[in-house]
Amino acid sequence: MKVNKHVGLALLLITFGSLILLNKMGFHFGHHLMGFLFPAAMVGLGFLGLKNGKSIIGWILIVLGGMILLGKLSGLIGILIAVGLIWYGVSMLRGKKAY
Repeated sequence: MKVNKHVGLALLLITFGSLILLNKMGFHFGHHLMGFLFPAAMVGLGFLGLKNGKSIIGWILIVLGGMILLGKLSGLIGILIAVGLIWYGVSMLRGKKAY
């Protein structure tokens, strides 16, 4: 197999395709990953559209995919905000600057 710049993308596509097929056949391996795959693909296709001069459809896909991803990542974002608030509060108690 000759290695070039498309090998990584090809392996990524094969992996995601396999995960989708396994999920549809009832094997729920990587089942949480499937919820992020479609919105991430929408954002990626939106950037590709912008790069190729299709700005309207590109921005539509980026905004739609970004909104879906934001909703799916809201739990993680909440945890990060909570950790940041705790860190800032502890640093205020110690009398040091937090930034």
